[in-house]
Amino acid sequence: MESFPSNSIKIDPSKIDIEIEEPPKTSDKLFNINIGILGHVDSGKTTLSKRISSIASTAAFDKNPQSKERGITLDLGFSALYIKTPKYLKELFPKNKKLNDSEHIQLTLVDCPGHASLIKTVIAGASIIDSMILVIDGVKGIQTQTIECILLSEILCDKICIALNKVDLLTKEKEVETKIQKLKISFSKTKFGNEIPIVPISSIKKDEINKDVSNLLSHLLSCIDYDKVNNEPLKDSFLAFVDHCFNIKNKGTIITCTIIKGTVKVNDEV
Repeated sequence: MESFPSNSIKIDPSKIDIEIEEPPKTSDKLFNINIGILGHVDSGKTTLSKRISSIASTAAFDKNPQSKERGITLDLGFSALYIKTPKYLKELFPKNKKLNDSEHIQLTLVDCPGHASLIKTVIAGASIIDSMILVIDGVKGIQTQTIECILLSEILCDKICIALNKVDLLTKEKEVETKIQKLKISFSKTKFGNEIPIVPISSIKKDEINKDVSNLLSHLLSCIDYDKVNNEPLKDSFLAFVDHCFNIKNKGTIITCTIIKGTVKVNDEV
C-alpha cells in the first residue's frame, strides 16, 4: 500500500481511539514527532499542553518568573506525551522503517508564546515543527495573534489541526456547531480549506478531557506526512531532552538540555 499524500487520509480519524501511555523505559523503539501549539495569548495553549503531557521538561509550563507574573507564555516550553504506534500508520507508510519498527510515538509538544511581540521566539521553534495544533478560544474566536499563527502555519505546514478550546463556556444549544461552521468558512480562504479538522475541547473539564484528547490526537495524526518526519539515528548514542529555548541579548538563541545518555564536549556537533 502506498503512503497517502500529506493533504489526505484514507481513514476516518473520528473512528480511532488514541490513549496516552506512560513513558516507555527505552527510546530504542520510539518514533518522535514535534508538534507546535500556537494560538492567541490566553487561548489555553499551556493548559492544554499540561493536561495531555506525560512528561515535562524542567522549563515547561511557564517556569519563567515573568511568565508567572504576566500570566502568559514568554519562551518556548517543551513537554511530551506517548501513544502506542497505531497499526494503520504502519500500513499507510510501509517505507518508513523507523515508524514501522517503533512501538510508541513520542509527541513532543512545543508550546509557543501567543503574544505578538514574541513572534521571533515562535519562528525559532517553528523550524523543528512537523505539524501544528492551533488553539482557538471557543468564546472569542479568531483573534489578532490567531491570524498571525495561521499565516505562519501556511508557510510551514501542509496540514494543521484546530483545537476549539473552552467549549464548556458555550452554553446555548448548537453553539459549538455554529462556531465550527464559522471557522470552516474562515479557513476556506486559506491553503487548508474548509476540510480542516476542528476538534472541540475543554482543557479544564476533567470528566471530558480524555474523550476530547483522544479525538484531538486521532485527527492530529492525520495531519502529518510521516515520510518527511526527520528521525535520523542518533550519533554516538547521544540522547538529550531539550528543556528550553530562549534569547539572550547580544548572545543569540540559547537551548538548554538534560543529557539522558552519552557525553558531549565543547565544539562537538550534535
